[in-house]
Amino acid sequence: MVPVTSAPGLHRALPVPDGLEGQRVDQALSRLFGLSRTAAAEVADAGHVVVDGRVRGKGDRLTGGSWLEVELPPPPGEPAPPKPVQGMAVLHDDDDLVVVDKPVGVAAHPSPGWDGPTVIGGLAAAGYRISTSGAAERQGVVHRLDAATTGVMVVAKSERAYTALKAAFKERTVAKGYHALVQGHPDPSRGTIDAPIDRHPRHDWKFAVVSGGRPSITHYEVTEAFAAASLVDIRLETGRTHQIRVHFSALRHPCVGDTTYGADPTLAARLGVSRQWLHAVRLGLPHPADGRWVQFTSEYPPDLAGALGVLRAEA
Repeated sequence: MVPVTSAPGLHRALPVPDGLEGQRVDQALSRLFGLSRTAAAEVADAGHVVVDGRVRGKGDRLTGGSWLEVELPPPPGEPAPPKPVQGMAVLHDDDDLVVVDKPVGVAAHPSPGWDGPTVIGGLAAAGYRISTSGAAERQGVVHRLDAATTGVMVVAKSERAYTALKAAFKERTVAKGYHALVQGHPDPSRGTIDAPIDRHPRHDWKFAVVSGGRPSITHYEVTEAFAAASLVDIRLETGRTHQIRVHFSALRHPCVGDTTYGADPTLAARLGVSRQWLHAVRLGLPHPADGRWVQFTSEYPPDLAGALGVLRAEA
């Protein structure tokens, strides 16, 4: 086993269960030990996974019955105290839920490798009580926005709300609306993208349209067209990670500024955009207390509004 400097007692050795036959190392570690895919990949990248006496990488496939040895990371220490999040506005607050307008550069909840501000930490620092349901690091979180995506996000405050909202998202009775500025001009200007999404086959830090992926459906309509870009109104039927970014990249119309998914950096630079132009503009859902429909909206933040202003001035 490759020497490690982690805390003692974290060495694990066991035969690979038959149910993990053919799975990637990082997928298997995630299922076996409850690690996130990112944390599992980091364990493999550090050389801490050995199968039948050979060090294996995160993308290697496992064979049932092989002897697996792993050095797991030490358990986390005391969590850092919650910190206020500058620029995060509360749009609504009641006994069951709190709705925020999330600024750029803020993650939904703590995760391995992220040491920046989070919605959950910001709410805790501001004195909001959050549901204790869900995994420890994401208690109260029923849906997420990427750190670079801005706009409306709801968090459950009561246990009743957490259960009801998770069910609403699963049953697709929540209306999630986004605006995106995408490169070029989608054709047709109104349509539905129905393409399965899963982790990218070669770069597991991002996602892609892949055969056999999870069903993913995006409805869109171009509302303004400019010389080099289009403003698109989007309604999500499903909520996969990076769904909008992946779907429009697959159409060869990536979100402006989204270099991860193939956007032209020169256009973003000209418009003053340093991230993907994507904003959660509205969120409608049945209120957990009585089922009545409630909807919340968010205005564009200054950087996105400024980019749109440049395009309109040039038109």
